[in-house]
Amino acid sequence: MSRRRTPKKRVIAPDALYNSVLVHTIVNHLMKKGKKSLAYMMFYETLSEIKQKTEQDPLEVIQKAVNNVRPLVIVKSRRVSGSTRQVPLSVDYEIGVALAIRWILAACRKRVGKSMISKMTNEFLDASKNIGNAIRKKDEIAKMAQANRAYARF
Repeated sequence: MSRRRTPKKRVIAPDALYNSVLVHTIVNHLMKKGKKSLAYMMFYETLSEIKQKTEQDPLEVIQKAVNNVRPLVIVKSRRVSGSTRQVPLSVDYEIGVALAIRWILAACRKRVGKSMISKMTNEFLDASKNIGNAIRKKDEIAKMAQANRAYARF
């Protein structure tokens, strides 16, 4: 491990249209090969589709989806007395949100569908209703942490 001091947290500026840091974070995770304008266009289109389908504020739906997928515990491999154990660890809020966004977008990319916009719309709606692949991933991690809770002291 590095002995230098920990780096300062970077302040993420909110996006221009919705004035939300969460939207900017999701766009940064969605972006590939530096094409941020394309990522913004896709995500804003997703938000408009969510608004059409649910008649609710799309930011609230996105926030609810991220909070539903956000894990409270994760498992990490630790070497304990010669064998590798899966040790459950609690997760900070920021790390949990980053994991949730990553899992939701991975589930979007795995979905079978016509466009990424429709896949994102459906996955965010499913996650806000506590169903979908991202929720299943969270439940698998929680189940592994529950099974290995005996090693929590390491």
